[in-house]
Amino acid sequence: MNDIMNISSWLKTSAETFPYKRAVVVPDSRDAKGQVLYSHMTFSQLDTASDNLAFAFEANGITRGVRTILMVPPSLDFFTIIFALFKVGAVPVVVDPGMGVKRMLSCFKQGKPTAFIGIEKAHFLRVLKPWGFKTVTTFVTVGRRLLWGGLSLDKLLAYESNTPFPTVPTAPHETAAILFTTGSTGPAKGVIYTHANFDAQLRQIQAHFDIGADEIDLPTFPLFALFDPALGMTAVIPDMDPTKPAHVNPEKIIEAIENQGVTNMFASPALLNRVGKYGKEMGIKLPSLKRVVSAGAPVTPANIEQFSTMLSPDTEIHTPYGATEAVPIVSIGSKEILSETRRLSEQGFGMCVGYPIGNTTVEIITITDDPIVQWHDDLRMPPKEVGEIVVKAPLVTSGYFNNPKADMLAKIEDGDGGVWHRMGDLAWQDTKGRIWFCGRKSHRVTTGKGTLFTIPVEAVFNNHPQVFRSALTGVGPRDMQTAVMCIETQPDITNPQMLLDELYTMAGKHPLTDAIEHIFIHPGFPVDIRHNSKIFREKLALWAGKKVDT
Repeated sequence: MNDIMNISSWLKTSAETFPYKRAVVVPDSRDAKGQVLYSHMTFSQLDTASDNLAFAFEANGITRGVRTILMVPPSLDFFTIIFALFKVGAVPVVVDPGMGVKRMLSCFKQGKPTAFIGIEKAHFLRVLKPWGFKTVTTFVTVGRRLLWGGLSLDKLLAYESNTPFPTVPTAPHETAAILFTTGSTGPAKGVIYTHANFDAQLRQIQAHFDIGADEIDLPTFPLFALFDPALGMTAVIPDMDPTKPAHVNPEKIIEAIENQGVTNMFASPALLNRVGKYGKEMGIKLPSLKRVVSAGAPVTPANIEQFSTMLSPDTEIHTPYGATEAVPIVSIGSKEILSETRRLSEQGFGMCVGYPIGNTTVEIITITDDPIVQWHDDLRMPPKEVGEIVVKAPLVTSGYFNNPKADMLAKIEDGDGGVWHRMGDLAWQDTKGRIWFCGRKSHRVTTGKGTLFTIPVEAVFNNHPQVFRSALTGVGPRDMQTAVMCIETQPDITNPQMLLDELYTMAGKHPLTDAIEHIFIHPGFPVDIRHNSKIFREKLALWAGKKVDT
């Protein structure tokens, strides 16, 4: 590996290869007929603008190693800022605003940043909640500066240089960014990304999805927009609130695809479902799309089948699996899902997330909640047995920021100096090498009759036409729990008691579900803000516990 590596070099390569190709396209306004007017930057313009901004950052103390909160939505400014930060060797601290204000502020406090770059709304938050920003000494406003003072991005962008910025010679294992997990299954943690991690991630994405030179992407999840200029893809920023994909206007997503000839689209399952439902009802076709990538939460076969009605026969929907700490590591295409694995998933085999990608090594190890200090081969589970997913690859991050407890629980030292990451997910591997996801490790239910895993058990109930979705929960001590099934019904149900009687009968006849003691109908599951599909099972377990007690 080279002694010097900086992720911004990917943009420099794109600018040299495609200088006049559009790098970023953003909806700007609408004309009198309601048609969208777009603004854009070419790769050459983006590279030059980020060079100039890097000079300005350096002159104002945003330099190598400076942790910098970035609260700017996808835009021309966002891409200019992020690559300027990489060029000076600063460390962007990026938090998904979809996790909610309280968790977001907690992440900022953990990150101990000294610089802050944000839009006006973000600075209002900083003024109202100063406890989350006590370590910040340098402030940059994207937009109008009001009472808080600091630096203006517009003035920094006005800096001009006749020479390219001399990119800071960062090392491969030097911190490039700190990305906070959503925290939907516990407290959010700051994942340390090195320049080598980003480099390996870009290579894996480019190779696995066969990203070509003429690609135009619609990244509906902001963090994935970051990869586009580095990969030489034109990023078309969608007209939507990125924190609420479940409420997106499908017409605007389809409009962007048709207007710009989008070839690649990244979408959360919630957005995929909303756009797919509309497109199927309206008979819309999207022939420009060469691939669709959906991740961030489990993608159901029904969701895939629905969206596929808009695609050309050769176009696949890919559902890569991973986490902030390691993504993408496993993937599968829609053709294999719909023709083969769907039937098995509905029978309770788990959800097939596919095959390990590239040089990624995936193992299934024994289930334990305790730390594992050192890797040894005895950890491996026998074939077809459920265990915890662990992964090792160049793109896998090696630690969390200032969180030794999380490191201890999630990382395993390898004998060759590498690190295994414990995904916290349970699965088994079939004879073809495919990984079958069975749920989060923390959500397993241990009863006197054995251990139940959420995804296989819930599949049995989800087959009932009057069940919208189900959730397995455990009540009582960890090693001797009472298994409780929570049911969210379809909206048109008329006789809930009859449904419960049918579900109890069905549960008693199936080997995966005969240990369930209680089934309750819930008025509406608590779910995450962003995907509207990750169920907050901890809250459901508390609700179920009260129902059992009464």
